[in-house]
Amino acid sequence: MKNLDDREWLLTNGLGSFASGTVTDARTRTYHGWLIAALNPPSQRTLLLSHIEASLEVAGKVIALGTNYWGNNVIEPKGFQLLHRFEIDPVPTWIWQEDHWQLTRQIIMPHVGTVPSQSNTNRVLIQYCYKGELPATLRLRFMIADRDFHHQQQADPNLQFSQLLGQQQVFLQALRPGWVGTPWQLRWTAGEYQHDPVWYWNYRLPEETNRGLSDREDLYSPGYLTIHLDTESCLTIEARVGFPNSALPALQNTDFTDAVQLEQQRLAQTFNFDSSTSTQLRQLLRAGDQFVVYRASIAGPTVIAGYHWFNDWGRDTLIALPGLALTTQRFDLAKGLLQTFGRYCRHGLIPNTFPDIGAEPSYNSIDAALLWIETLGLYFEATQDWDFLVEEYAVVQQIYKAFMTGTKFNIQVDAADGLVSWDAPGVALTWMDAIVRGQPVTPRRGKPVEINALWYSALCWASTWAERLSQEDGFEQARLLNQARRYQQQAEQVKDSMQKFWNPTKGYLYDTIEPDDRRNPQIRPNAVLALSFHHSAFPSHQGRQILEVARAKLLTPYGLRSLAPEDVQYVGKCIGDAEHRDRAYHQGTVWSWLIGSFIRAWQRYNLEEPVPFDWQPLLEHFHAQACIGSISEIFDGDAPHTPRGAIAQAWSVAEVIRHVTVLL
Repeated sequence: MKNLDDREWLLTNGLGSFASGTVTDARTRTYHGWLIAALNPPSQRTLLLSHIEASLEVAGKVIALGTNYWGNNVIEPKGFQLLHRFEIDPVPTWIWQEDHWQLTRQIIMPHVGTVPSQSNTNRVLIQYCYKGELPATLRLRFMIADRDFHHQQQADPNLQFSQLLGQQQVFLQALRPGWVGTPWQLRWTAGEYQHDPVWYWNYRLPEETNRGLSDREDLYSPGYLTIHLDTESCLTIEARVGFPNSALPALQNTDFTDAVQLEQQRLAQTFNFDSSTSTQLRQLLRAGDQFVVYRASIAGPTVIAGYHWFNDWGRDTLIALPGLALTTQRFDLAKGLLQTFGRYCRHGLIPNTFPDIGAEPSYNSIDAALLWIETLGLYFEATQDWDFLVEEYAVVQQIYKAFMTGTKFNIQVDAADGLVSWDAPGVALTWMDAIVRGQPVTPRRGKPVEINALWYSALCWASTWAERLSQEDGFEQARLLNQARRYQQQAEQVKDSMQKFWNPTKGYLYDTIEPDDRRNPQIRPNAVLALSFHHSAFPSHQGRQILEVARAKLLTPYGLRSLAPEDVQYVGKCIGDAEHRDRAYHQGTVWSWLIGSFIRAWQRYNLEEPVPFDWQPLLEHFHAQACIGSISEIFDGDAPHTPRGAIAQAWSVAEVIRHVTVLL
């Protein structure tokens, strides 16, 4: 018997909506489905169309093509045994076949990327094409839901699904006492629909079992479609969010091929593809584009941190922005992201998360504000957009003043040494932000090394910008020159004080200087981060020693470990229930986004030596492992470094784009 191929695929539409599943078509996660629609982009993601169960009748033989895990540990039916081939490019494609017939299924989620409307909305297109020596009959049973994408659906007598049958279409809406669900519709180009409502109970979701989460689901089927096929024929189905619209033209089979062509044209125009653009580069850029979405609450662009379960995060967006928008020369996108975050600067902090309309952003990050300045500097270096820098300079000053005078979470510059410190119980403000039972796993209170490296770089940027502004008409020259001198003097003080982080015994940097002035000697990648920003405070001999230690203890084929293996707190596998995974998250787990920082630091301090990193394993992962055509969030610290976490992570993909594209 063939083994089940549990590798995954992903489609997105620019609103936060997605479609996802496995190669063998068996759903293994709560997050698998063919239409998971972001009803309040990119939030309120709701599973509507789970999948379609297909069976083919040829010469009196009925062949079930689906594959399902059930609660009694049975796998039934076993359609994967007839799966001849799966392809990801240009769209996910399955080909089932026997000696005398072949059935192909393709799926595309048309890109929206703006405020949805009746004509431009959350939708997915599915096309079946049959070739055979004999005519056949295809039966398609629709499996549906109306539930939050984090939670499973359970059969309930109070949960009903209304149906309104039209010409080659059916309108659906879930109903409970006191609650009305999402209106949506299924349309098709051929076939006879049979109203046949039935619940299918006790699907098992094995990936959720592995993660220690609820792993059972019930799905509803409103009915099925029967299509009589000639020896060569196609059928197209569309699932679409929205109320009935009589102005909508009838669905055609050509709509599918048109959607594929439109998507290819959109990507070609976005990235200026031409005949010389390699397939690998096209695929990487397409992967990066999947994270760029529209957020309704801010009426602007944002970046989904990862699929399936993450929303948009300020820190992740700013780390991903150079790869997603600067390397790719999407300068308008970069500008829009920076404008949005700058507009929401409060208390000198940049939001770490944006809520939906009517709620306040979350500012629980110490690094987002400093990353915003760093990324603004990289944008300016790439574009020389002086007008934009002038526009945003007031935000730079706001961040500076807040850090100097003190802001939330007791974030404040220590007047004695010029370093940034913070001290607040029960929160985790750096990127190592896992919290278990109300307590941070890696608290890092006090003076984290990469935060102060960012602070140094920010002061250097600010000094340069103030001096440049002083030369412009309409600005107070004397005041700006004083600012430039003050920023430069503080940068020099911080540079001197950064030597407090030097640990000569290990030839590495202390990770944190704690509030009581103790130094944390753990070997973590934050020292590498501290070397990777545009302005670095550490001399060459220290930088080289730090990188040699990082190469020996943290570097893997997929990124950097978050803790050296010999540390007593090291955890080599990020597995188990939520608590076990959170406790391992930053205690040895490999983060692929950190490879970018390692490369930038190595190129700065070891120009005479090539970067000691082979891209091939990570690119092989991109092409053929986990989520085909994307890069996972994390990997085990222990070999063979199994991919874990989110199957597609923005900063993972972005840092590869930022550096590997020069090789393609």
